[in-house]
Amino acid sequence: MSLSRFDTLLVANRGEIACRVMRTARAMGLRTIAVYSDADANARHVREADEAVRLGPAAARDSYLKVEAVIEAARRTGAGAIHPGYGFLSENGPFVEALDTAGITFVGPPASAIAAMGDKSAAKARMQAAGVPLVPGYHGDDQDDALLKAEADKIGYPVLLKASAGGGGKGMRVVESAAAFQAALDGCRRESRAAFGDDRMLIEKYLTQPRHVEVQVFCDSHGGAVYLFERDCSVQRRHQKVLEEAPAPGMTASLRREMGEAAVRAAKEIGYVGAGTVEFLLDADGSFYFMEMNTRLQVEHPVTEMITGQDLVEWQLRVAMGERLPLAQDELTLSGHSFEARLYAEDPAQDFLPATGRLTRFALDLAGAGLDPVRVRLDSGVESGDEVSMHYDPMLAKLIVHGGDRDQALATLNRALAALDVQGVVTNRGFLQRLAGHPAFKACELDTRFIERHEASLFAPQAYRVEEYAGAALIGLDQLAREYESRSPWDRHDGFRLNAPHTIRLALGDPADANDSEAVPVVVEGRREGDADAWQLTIGGETLTARLERLAGDAVAVTLNGHRRRLQARLVDNSLVVMADPQGETRLHWRRIDGIDHGHHEAESTLTAPMHGTVVALLVEPGQAVEKGMPLMVMEAMKMEHTLTAPADGQVESFHFAAGDTVGQGDVLLEFAAQE
Repeated sequence: MSLSRFDTLLVANRGEIACRVMRTARAMGLRTIAVYSDADANARHVREADEAVRLGPAAARDSYLKVEAVIEAARRTGAGAIHPGYGFLSENGPFVEALDTAGITFVGPPASAIAAMGDKSAAKARMQAAGVPLVPGYHGDDQDDALLKAEADKIGYPVLLKASAGGGGKGMRVVESAAAFQAALDGCRRESRAAFGDDRMLIEKYLTQPRHVEVQVFCDSHGGAVYLFERDCSVQRRHQKVLEEAPAPGMTASLRREMGEAAVRAAKEIGYVGAGTVEFLLDADGSFYFMEMNTRLQVEHPVTEMITGQDLVEWQLRVAMGERLPLAQDELTLSGHSFEARLYAEDPAQDFLPATGRLTRFALDLAGAGLDPVRVRLDSGVESGDEVSMHYDPMLAKLIVHGGDRDQALATLNRALAALDVQGVVTNRGFLQRLAGHPAFKACELDTRFIERHEASLFAPQAYRVEEYAGAALIGLDQLAREYESRSPWDRHDGFRLNAPHTIRLALGDPADANDSEAVPVVVEGRREGDADAWQLTIGGETLTARLERLAGDAVAVTLNGHRRRLQARLVDNSLVVMADPQGETRLHWRRIDGIDHGHHEAESTLTAPMHGTVVALLVEPGQAVEKGMPLMVMEAMKMEHTLTAPADGQVESFHFAAGDTVGQGDVLLEFAAQE
């Protein structure tokens, strides 16, 4: 790895990390170069760079993963160094070797360190030699299916199948029983080949209630090495982190030191230079076990920055220039508590399927929500008007907050999530609010199966209060009226009544209730009182007086029987009211029932593509009899596999696509005949 001063930095990545790195680089006086694919020609990281170079078509393998194209972009622009961000080429040893040959500094570890940790099986052996504790498992070279099955049986279920060359949750599955092993192995191998070009597997004992605690390490080329404390990343879905925090709750000073020193030993064992993360499983009894080392900057690094007051990207750049670490171990201190919430374009109600579309609005009004900009940070690679495509990871942004202690930081996180306004694309924001507000999360009852264990409460049908029905009724009417360029619904001329209140009848219900079978009727009457509208609502026999005040942006104040409540609110597609406050998000389907009732349509079951993606495999033959829930085909989108199942007993008459075909969201995938 060549180390030298440089004045121009190329960032070989996209999205929020590219924007983040360029921001720090510019603050250090460096010129910044972005690279992009055709899908990202107008992306935010391109717009913010001093220069930008096209790499190729949208597919990552034809653009961001093309080593020759990235190096040529550096040559064309005179870049003396390349920062890889995370993902793509960040842990690619041959890429680092090619940069060394080209005389370009890689902002990261040497190729030998990447290779040492890139092969998970070999890494386990080296960690054992360095005295770093390991989880029981199989890390051998023999990859025969029968042998892997026998090793899993010997370890005892549940076991974790993990791609030997992998990371980021790709090619990784929990296997609960011997009967499920082969199908899980086949799926892991497919994902691993697609993501890493390598289908070797390792097997580990799956601890039932461990915490995922990782240690941030930093090493320079002069032998200096420190740990910048730890992060708890236990709240995950599909082995990908959702909420992270630092420091880890419940850590004693001795355990923090013991884990930190083990992490530094791991880094020194492989001759590490730069920022790295050593990941551990922490058992309930205080035992901890090495999982893997990520030889790059982590997505969740901002929580470490918040509690230490250090800019880790600046540390990376200075170390890459050959400087010593800015601080020694005894000079590092931690202050307060920090959380990071990952905002994804995905639908939690549909098994977290990735979502695509155009962001019609993307904003965080800190002042309007009473938030301190020093305590709240939004790292994002998108802005209002940007397109979210099917080609890359669905993460849109990271919301990072800081507080004097965990309770303060969590309260700030809830308020910031409520103030975050995202429109045009389905996101996991409401799910993040439910997680952050969950009693078990508040009580630090954390483990890597937190979401699975609390699935019933996290995905329970929403229970609505009278106040929420009332607020949704007012907001829906008000925003609909604004689209008609009228000051108020009561200014419209339908149903005019002389000297009598204007009455509107509505039905509000759960958006998941396709037929509005549980919809609640709301009767709204309005009168003019001076310059304001005084409204009277009747809901389930209860009558409330109400007012609605439009504030800045999408903020409103709803007053019910003298109780004023401030919240973010919007009407989506003239039928869905979305309201958010620090206690969570409420969604209610809205329609009028005083005219023609267009509701209560029978929902049809169709087998269409739930998202844009690629067909990976067809699992049955046309004409084959299938049972409800039986897997029919596998799709891949945003680097994850999704299996589509039979909606009923019957048979597949024909497939409209073959393996390898690209499909759009809503495309009819196959003809299905339900059994009579």
